Amino acid sequence: MNENHKKILYHLIAVVVALTWGCTFVNSKILILHGMSPEEIFTVRFIIAYLCIWIFTPRRLFADNLRDEARMALLGITGGSLYFVAENTAIGISYVNNVSFIVCTAPLATTLLAIAIFRDVHATWKIITASILAVIGVGMVIFNGRFVLHLNPLGDALALCACLCWAVYSLLLRGVSKRYGAVFITRKVFFYGLLTMLPFFAVKPWTFPLAKFTDTAVWGNLLFLGLVASYICFLLWSWVTKKIGALKTTNYVYLNPISTVVVSAIFLDEPMKPMSFIGSLLILAGVFVANRQKNYS
Repeated sequence: MNENHKKILYHLIAVVVALTWGCTFVNSKILILHGMSPEEIFTVRFIIAYLCIWIFTPRRLFADNLRDEARMALLGITGGSLYFVAENTAIGISYVNNVSFIVCTAPLATTLLAIAIFRDVHATWKIITASILAVIGVGMVIFNGRFVLHLNPLGDALALCACLCWAVYSLLLRGVSKRYGAVFITRKVFFYGLLTMLPFFAVKPWTFPLAKFTDTAVWGNLLFLGLVASYICFLLWSWVTKKIGALKTTNYVYLNPISTVVVSAIFLDEPMKPMSFIGSLLILAGVFVANRQKNYS
């Protein structure tokens, strides 16, 4: 396989992962309807993922130094516990459309942070145009032609916190992926994500009864979230980030709403409208233009 074919493969993998993560909103919604809290869902899915990666991968315990180990802990917080708690708490107190739109602008936040922090990342008209196209597309898909501005300061602030968490996660991943393998990084994310989630249960204790885990809808969705969306997808995301760069990889997060509305239409009987199709095309156009930019990774 030549280099061009490899690059195409890396981008396709990033697309598949992003679309898979878009489906997880539906899986989580089904589990919430069965009585699980967002914190319980996160904990179980990361336990499943951690057990899988521990069994099937090398057992190196620590990073090369304390500074890098601290970065791994930050990855677990920003890409795991704090991100999920901020996002799901925001959904509970604010409007879902507001939260979804703010969180899905994470690639834009990542690009702006990268431009501000790294000397090798520069703002160009292509990047700006692509970001605007993608953000407009995300808005069209999420609001689906029914845009009404509802402000909830606390909920929207938490959604913005989740957005910034993913931006920081992406930039941290940009640095550590150059020195550590995808498997090691991913296992660290799962470990520190779980570790830093434990204090939340001191505030909000576990209530979901163990007997309900025998329900097919419960264990089936949890297996998908833990095995596919966490273990496999986080592993592939770390690997692809190493190959094509954090900024190009993160741009594919814009695709999340596309798979969300499609899966919702199939499993939750939430029909897609013409606005969603137009928005999806704008997202695809924005991602394509951004990822064609050279010296942008």
